[in-house]
Amino acid sequence: MARVAVAVRVFPSSVDVRLEDLVERIKSSLPPHYSLVKFGEVPIAFGYSALRLVVTMPEEIEGGTEELESILRSVDGVDEVEVEVVHRI
Repeated sequence: MARVAVAVRVFPSSVDVRLEDLVERIKSSLPPHYSLVKFGEVPIAFGYSALRLVVTMPEEIEGGTEELESILRSVDGVDEVEVEVVHRI
């Protein structure tokens, strides 16, 4: 079963959201067939930063990244999710 790496930008709901805590909530919300392999902070403006995540997932999941996007949007403190790129690994 092939896997894909998905680069995702996650925008927090406010500047007051601690990104470290947000990463932990995201990790705990991912099902076992998803893996958070890398994350980093991306400064946007005036103290507001987003997260850039790299998540691996099975290529065969129906709907592509829709399930991942839905999971990420449901995490407390997440305002918006933007898929940047998907690569087969």
